[in-house]
Amino acid sequence: MNWEQLLSLKRQGDTNKRLRKEQDETRLGFEVDYDRIIFSSAFRSLQDKTQVIPLSKTSFVHTRLTHSLEVSVVGRSLGRVVGKKILEKHPHLSKIHGYHFNDFGAIVAAAALAHDIGNPPFGHSGEKAIGEYFKTGSGKRYKNQLAPKQYQDLIDFEGNANGFKILTESRKGIEGGLRLSYATLGAFMKYPKESLPKKPTAHIAHKKFGFFQNEKDFFEDVAREVGLLHYKIGNETTYSRHPLTFLVEAADDICYTIIDFEDGINLGLIEEEYALEYLIKLVKDSINTSKYNNLVTTADRLSYLRSLAINTLIGEAASIFIAHEEEILSGTFDAALIDKSKYEAQINDIIKISIEKIYQSQEVTEKEIAGYEILATLLDRYCVATDNYNQDQSSNYDKLILRAEGNNFDYKNDDLYTRLISISNYVASLTDGNALLKFQKIRGLQL
Repeated sequence: MNWEQLLSLKRQGDTNKRLRKEQDETRLGFEVDYDRIIFSSAFRSLQDKTQVIPLSKTSFVHTRLTHSLEVSVVGRSLGRVVGKKILEKHPHLSKIHGYHFNDFGAIVAAAALAHDIGNPPFGHSGEKAIGEYFKTGSGKRYKNQLAPKQYQDLIDFEGNANGFKILTESRKGIEGGLRLSYATLGAFMKYPKESLPKKPTAHIAHKKFGFFQNEKDFFEDVAREVGLLHYKIGNETTYSRHPLTFLVEAADDICYTIIDFEDGINLGLIEEEYALEYLIKLVKDSINTSKYNNLVTTADRLSYLRSLAINTLIGEAASIFIAHEEEILSGTFDAALIDKSKYEAQINDIIKISIEKIYQSQEVTEKEIAGYEILATLLDRYCVATDNYNQDQSSNYDKLILRAEGNNFDYKNDDLYTRLISISNYVASLTDGNALLKFQKIRGLQL
């Protein structure tokens, strides 16, 4: 891969090539990507979607929206640090093509801002709830009516693939979705493969999948434009990661490791003094002991350590990227940047505590159980009503469901797969609170 292609300014529908040196410096193309994402309704809905605690009533706990904003800030810093080093190493990018180190920051920030835009309500358990509806619930009736990859898209419903759909799908009057630059879309594409085969190798890019079958052609168009390496695994197609995807992933890893841990402390799920010790282990090489000891409250100490930890890991991730640039460009670098960190043991200790004390806490578990019931009920009502409509067997109840919700998904489409993905996409777009409200209304629990 080469940086000239990877930094493509092309947008869906373009007929003329966009050149960096011709860009208006007051509002660069990559910065426009960030603006389009942050003003989108899909991004706004993240304010009521779970990061750690579903349906939390506590104002200081992070939602998907605040998490995404923080990841974008960390991503921007990572991109700028790396971009400066890349331009020093490849000066023609600046001298001939006009790229600035801020361009790298803008691309990573935009992709990081959108990284959770396709995630359903109730956190990652929401993905599993949608998948299990089609795998073991009532939705398994569709298995023999769909192609294997189509069915796999549903039973392994993936927020990253749904995010790509949201960012790129044409709607009435809106061709090409948000029409982001191909560089930003490339950096967003964390898992550049389809749903089958599952985990064909141990490569980090093969852990999940990045697009649904309906978006395959456009996904491959982006991959070709930015020059991602094309591989064959058996008869199936996959691509290398865009190098800047590693920075988006690192920004996410840094934020959820440190900030979810902080949320656990603020919620009283992790003892404060115990937690501070783990953060100190992570930043022991850079902590100003005198400054730390002068901080009176636990909140101030926690804030100081969090800031120091994030800054430490930004520097570490950037250094690892630069050290492995050639492997990354050749597609042979196969791990997350943070997994190569000298702080891996300290990070794993923090994650282990977070899993035990936060993600598997009673409050989270109980709300995730409720989320399964809520999402399965909504999916079933919408799928049954849609099936009956297309078989000319609609009951009055089905008609009421479609009258209330039919404008939100493509129930009239002739293709079964398209209908089911559209329904799943709509359910995934709901906020935690909105999903709960619709469930209560359908069940007659609230009018």
